[in-house]
Amino acid sequence: MKPAKHLLAACAALIMAAPLASEEPVMETQVGEKGFVSPPATIDQLDWLVGQWAGKGIQEAPAMESWLPPIGSTMVGTFVQETPDGSIMFSEHMYILPQDGSLALKLKHFNADLTGWEEKDDMLTFRLVAIEPCAAYFNALTLRCADPDNPGEGLVAAVRMQSGGELSFRFSATD
Repeated sequence: MKPAKHLLAACAALIMAAPLASEEPVMETQVGEKGFVSPPATIDQLDWLVGQWAGKGIQEAPAMESWLPPIGSTMVGTFVQETPDGSIMFSEHMYILPQDGSLALKLKHFNADLTGWEEKDDMLTFRLVAIEPCAAYFNALTLRCADPDNPGEGLVAAVRMQSGGELSFRFSATD
């Protein structure tokens, strides 16, 4: 065997014999322990979230999220996921509002024809798990600044799926 081939064979053997790194993927979302208590928080702590955000979503198709300034103690947001051919796949209508001295995010999903995913009087509720100056970690749903040093430039939105995986969106400011 020529020296170069011998060296390649030795490297290949070392690589194959080495244990694979089993690093867990870093999850954007947090999940509260059963019976967790949400931390104290007010809607004013989410002023960095106000604006219009756009980026790639499901199937690399465009997605947009918008948050209005607080009206009283509630923020209203929308999310729209497009299909790859440019029509609406689905949308979400969201509220972040006070709950038990903390905050909760409530949302409803809608198909393109405005039929709801949830029953008429039902919605998904995500209680706050943790809050930071530029991040809100709701139970299985995260909203945070892409860069805490530049809060108005980008938004990361992530949701933990029932399968245990995450959908994570990286948005840029559009206004």
